[in-house]
Parts: sequence; structure tokens; C-alpha cells
Amino acid sequence: MSVILAIESSCDETSASVCVDGVILSNVIANQTIHEAYGGVVPELASRVHQQNIVPAVHQALSIAKVNKNDVDAVAFTRGPGLLGSLLVGVSFAKAFALAKNIPLIDINHMQAHVLAHFIGDHKPEFPFLCLTVSGGHTQIVLVKDYFDMEVIGQTLDDAAGEAMDKTSKILGLPYPGGPLIDKYARLGNPDKYQFPEPQIPGFDFSFSGIKTAILYFIRDNVAANPDFVQQNLNDICASVEKRIATILLNKLSKAAKEYGIKDIALAGGVSANTGLRESLRALCEKNNWRSFIPKLEYCTDNAAMIAIAGYHKYLKGEFVSQDVAPLARMPL
Repeated sequence: MSVILAIESSCDETSASVCVDGVILSNVIANQTIHEAYGGVVPELASRVHQQNIVPAVHQALSIAKVNKNDVDAVAFTRGPGLLGSLLVGVSFAKAFALAKNIPLIDINHMQAHVLAHFIGDHKPEFPFLCLTVSGGHTQIVLVKDYFDMEVIGQTLDDAAGEAMDKTSKILGLPYPGGPLIDKYARLGNPDKYQFPEPQIPGFDFSFSGIKTAILYFIRDNVAANPDFVQQNLNDICASVEKRIATILLNKLSKAAKEYGIKDIALAGGVSANTGLRESLRALCEKNNWRSFIPKLEYCTDNAAMIAIAGYHKYLKGEFVSQDVAPLARMPL
């Protein structure tokens, strides 16, 4: 039997999970509300709150899983990419726990873990498959050949899709975090009311800087003519922005799937929690007779369960790291 304790602290969620023989028994996520007053994550504050949350989160994860700390066989942790101060808290805790218990350490790439979240539960894609990984900091199309054999075949050349949504929410005057609010209002709006441009980038790469600028100018010009424009049309604006971002993402994904001849299509990352994107992916796959795979909502945003399942597969291969391991703010897939 293998018991894996997993730690995730790459940004502003402190999370701990317990995995036994590939089955997730707990997934505790402690969110940080302190950043709401600043309209975004403040790295120094995030690392301080991680220090406050990590011991209670681990204790709760072990308690829910009904696992004694002395029965843990290995500790998996997010090594990167992420905020260096936040990563340092998780890495330090994992190293201390492993040293105290004389058990192995397993370092995990955060972006690989998002992809491997699809192996939690029974509905799993078959290799090779394509995974569109979308978050506030990353937008990638990944060709997944095996658990740890992944190739990025397309990525953003500038801003991430999640960052474009966050910027839009700020332009609209929505409180942080704005992504879920755009999703909420978009459900009530007409996605065809306003048209925003689609970048013409060759290959499978993305660009979102242009659409951010287009949205900014669109709101500026319309508010100049009507100060109440945003308030009167908020639902339609959110629906139209969401649709354009989704079509930018899925047009590239569809192109890649056809070129590579792959029929198992997956979606991962924090933005994969967006209702419109999830529905659009399902519709695209149904139209092309492809199989779609989207994790449960609790496994879309940053969480330790995805670290745990990735750690489990590394544990089976005996891939461990030593106590001199250090966090990496930038860590290629």
C-alpha cells in the first residue's frame, strides 16, 4: 500500500491531500481572502498566510482521510512554477515532514499536475491525448504521450487567457476575483451582442494582449457616450467576452486535434472551471465525435489532489528527490 501526503502552495491557495493507492481520500483547500482588498494576489502576503494555513490544512487532510502521520510513505509537493515565496513555504514543510519521518520526497511540476488531474476518478483519457491547460498565468496545448512525457505544442506568446479575464473584470469594475463573476453574469447575457477580434497567430500559439486592448477601448468609447453603459449591459459584455476567449482557445485546440489525429481532448487549469468554456468544449467534441475530459470543479483550480495523483505515479516509478531540492518560480513542463 502507498500513502502519499501532497502539498500545494504555488500561489494563494494552501492545499493538502492524501492519496492511498491512487485513490484521493481528502483534498483540503484553504483560500486567502486577504488579497480581495488589493484587487490581486500580493506575493508577500500570500507567503505569510501560507505559513498560517499549512499545518491546519495538513492536519485536516490526514484527519479526513483517517490516516496517521506515521503511516505516510512519501511526501509530494509543488516545486514550481509559481510565486517563489509561496512555493518556499510548501517545499520547506514537505522537506521537514519527510526528514522527520525518514520518508521520500517527490517534486511535482504544477502544470503537469493540472494535466494529471484527469486521472483522479474513473473517467480517464487514453494516451496520447491533447490537454488545453488554461489558468491566470498559463495557456498551453499539451500533447500528453504518457504520465510524464508531455510536449507543449502551442502556448501564449504574451498574456494568458485567465489574465485576460482578470483584466476584463477590472475594466468592468468587478471585485477580485473577477473570473467567477464574469462566468456568473455571462450566463444571463447574449454572447453574440458584441463582437471582439480574434488574433491571427500562426500554428497552435495564442495571443491575448490584443483582445485585452480591444476590450479596454470598447468600454472606454462606450462609457464616454453613455456613463451607464457597463451597468446597463454587464451581462451581455461578459457573455460576449467569454465567448470570444473560448473560441480563440477552442479553434486552436480543434486545429491541433485534427492535425495530430487525436480524439481524446482534455481541459485543465483554473479557467477550466468556466461554465461557458466547459460547455463549448463538450459541444466541439460532440460535433467531431471526440471524447471530452474535464476534471471536477474542485480539481480545476489549484489543489493538492492533483499533486497527490502525480506524486502517486512518480512513487510507482521510484522517482524521488533529495533534501537539497529548492523551489523553482519558473519550471518548464
